[in-house]
Amino acid sequence: MSAKDGAPVELQLGKTLDFLSSIWALDHALHARSKAMAKKGGLTGPQRLALRIIGAFPNISSGELSRVLHVHPSTLTGVLQRLETQGLLARSRDKADGRRALFSLTRSGEKHATPVDFSVEGAVKKILKKANAEDMAVAQRIILSLADALLDGTVAGAHERAS
Repeated sequence: MSAKDGAPVELQLGKTLDFLSSIWALDHALHARSKAMAKKGGLTGPQRLALRIIGAFPNISSGELSRVLHVHPSTLTGVLQRLETQGLLARSRDKADGRRALFSLTRSGEKHATPVDFSVEGAVKKILKKANAEDMAVAQRIILSLADALLDGTVAGAHERAS
């Protein structure tokens, strides 16, 4: 598509709209890959990410997991319930605080939590091999700052507390 002066529209968007266009492309790609993952392996991107983190931190609470994922605990509830219903997660009560649920992987969950190339994680891993540490730090800072701005300060605050 071209504008009246013949220059591609993408070159005329300006910094903000061009960056936003890139974010929409990423959002679309994440959703598309997540749907493909669900068809191919039975788990969406968010479900798989939750499994991977729970596998790395057995007996993690939903509150801790929500902080790691930068989401509200209520957002995570459905993901955890679906994984538990599928027999991939085990829920136990914290002995120190019986109100607190702790999550760990079942044997089946461990099998599903192994890295696979055809996943969002696989694509990220492939790209990160090409990125240097400084680029990664800048990208992560921009992504979290944008998430923070969109959520009125809840993400960066959680990220800073976790650091």
